[in-house]
Amino acid sequence: MNFFDLDPIGWALVGFLAGGLSSWLVRGRAARGCLPNILVGILGGLIGGTLAKSAGIGDAGGFLGSIFVALLGSVLLRLAIEFVDRRPQR
Repeated sequence: MNFFDLDPIGWALVGFLAGGLSSWLVRGRAARGCLPNILVGILGGLIGGTLAKSAGIGDAGGFLGSIFVALLGSVLLRLAIEFVDRRPQR
């Protein structure tokens, strides 16, 4: 089972977990809140899954592997969002 084999509820669960963990790891002002965390986590899962497939890693290794891959992708996505959104801190 990998991220792409999950149903939409599974994607939301993995996205919520990965997005929440990535918001804890990457401090910043962009993409905060429940829905943005889920969206960042789901997009991060797609990014991480694509990068894992292109690196030849293949299957993520179950539910925890899917969370790990989604976490890596969502951290990369958050870093990109923070880089683009360079508003002055108050």
